[in-house]
Amino acid sequence: MNIDIVIVIGYFAFLLVVGWMFRSATSSTSDYFRGGGKMLWWMVGSTAFLQALSAMTFTGVMGKALDVGLSIAIIFFANALGYFCNYLFFAARARQMRVISPIQGIRKRFGPVSEQVVTWATVPSSVLQAALWLNALAIFASAVFNIPIETTIIAAGGVVLVMSLVGGSWAVVASDFIQMIIITVVTFIATIVAVVKAGGVTPILEKGLPDQGFVGEGYSYAYLFVGWFICIFIKQFFSTNNMIDSYRYIAAKDTNNARKAAILACCLMAIGPFIWFLPAWYVSGNYPDMSTWGLDVLGKDISNATYFVFVRNEMPLGMVGLMMSAMFAATMSSMDSALNRNAGIFIKNVYEPYFAKDKSDKSILAASKIATVVFGLLIIVAGLFMSKLKDFGLFDALMMVSTLVAFPVLIPSLLCFFIKKTPDWSCWATIAVGACVSFVIAMTSAPMIESIFNLAEPLSKREFAELKSITMGVTGHIIITGGFFLLTQLFYKEPTGKRAEEINEFFSNVATPIVVEESRQSFEADRHQYKLLGKVLVATSIALLLLTLIPNEMWGRMLFVLMAGIVGFIAWLLLRAAKMEDVKLKKLSL
Repeated sequence: MNIDIVIVIGYFAFLLVVGWMFRSATSSTSDYFRGGGKMLWWMVGSTAFLQALSAMTFTGVMGKALDVGLSIAIIFFANALGYFCNYLFFAARARQMRVISPIQGIRKRFGPVSEQVVTWATVPSSVLQAALWLNALAIFASAVFNIPIETTIIAAGGVVLVMSLVGGSWAVVASDFIQMIIITVVTFIATIVAVVKAGGVTPILEKGLPDQGFVGEGYSYAYLFVGWFICIFIKQFFSTNNMIDSYRYIAAKDTNNARKAAILACCLMAIGPFIWFLPAWYVSGNYPDMSTWGLDVLGKDISNATYFVFVRNEMPLGMVGLMMSAMFAATMSSMDSALNRNAGIFIKNVYEPYFAKDKSDKSILAASKIATVVFGLLIIVAGLFMSKLKDFGLFDALMMVSTLVAFPVLIPSLLCFFIKKTPDWSCWATIAVGACVSFVIAMTSAPMIESIFNLAEPLSKREFAELKSITMGVTGHIIITGGFFLLTQLFYKEPTGKRAEEINEFFSNVATPIVVEESRQSFEADRHQYKLLGKVLVATSIALLLLTLIPNEMWGRMLFVLMAGIVGFIAWLLLRAAKMEDVKLKKLSL
């Protein structure tokens, strides 16, 4: 059997063991959806980071990097800025909402009608985004194993679905941490190899970047690029700071751990672009003729296999399997989070309050797993549909979904933290206005824009795609949708009775830090996380060392030794922290 396939199978078996190790930790819906709110910052930060990362980063985004040059990194720096804003403000408020499902926060702030509107506006867009991640993974997998994309979507989606049921949020977040370590280490090693083989960073950039190094190809109007640049930062700010995505932090142990998790995600996202794209530009400079890649099965999507071409051609044997495992794991992390969030929203905001006859936690937990299966199947079906997209590449399709479909919901779910005096209906009405704005933008064609602005030259395919999916979407929603939400203040009337109590409770909660007092239970929970994940990383380090047995040249074997050493060092840090928790427990017993 191909060594890369063996590595992938071994990696998934390893992750199944991780899920099994956390099986007893999922005994309630709070455990299943948010780890009981007991997770430490390094676990929460890793899952926050990976939720913005998937195989899409190493397929669609890498393919885009060949045309757009350095400007592709703007998206990730914008994410880093968004996470920094999490650290300054939003991560603490998200944790302090004291909810299991993020839409429960919407219920307290805007009432039951907005709760249902947000639920049914959020879940479909989340399914579409997860389907795009799965589609990107399928492209990468089909390039590696030479099988149809559709077959890969079904197989990969099935594995992800099974994985999401193994251990709930504890298994998801624990595996996220492991996957973050693996992805970071593997991509760091790949970048070192690219720099060494090219003779430095400068030769890579000189040979691999398009003629317009920063802007890239396809822009005739500089001001359109400037507009896109500004709108990307605005979009990513809203995408990382809103109530809907607060599930990143509601699992944190306390306010301080939520804020530290945000700064970890910020640092990782800021460093990432300096590591991820050099191998892609190395391929652009050294393998410019894609017809020689031997990947004709991908057709128009062949550029999305850029990173794979580097790993296959320039890295030692076995690295393709390890990279494929890491990419699958990243997408599994994003999909698991989408599945877990969607199931949590449906169960806590639809099924339990309106349909559940037996409201015992055991019954609700069983229903939660059924909901996870249903949403998993929906994602697979949507992924098959996405594979048929013709007008946009994966990157542009993801931007379109996140801007036109998801963005209207984000506006009230962020602004509501700052603007208190809006009526309950301001949330669902704003979403309705946003849907109309998105519809108008979606119906806009290139000739219409050229005619309205009297452009001298026709818009290029890239100009139109980025103008429509980002610039027009963000600008329209900020001015019209956001403006509408602000105007609803004119119709505000002071609430009374139960609604007044709920709103006061919401703002009181988000303003009150969560501080966990030192206790035996707290120390034992922390020690368990440090010790268990430390042992898992020790096993990971040993597995990486075993890859030195693959027949490679000495430099290739030493790469696996280096990777094992880095992972082993992190394992040592975690086990050392576990011993420190033991010391605290002993002092508490005296």
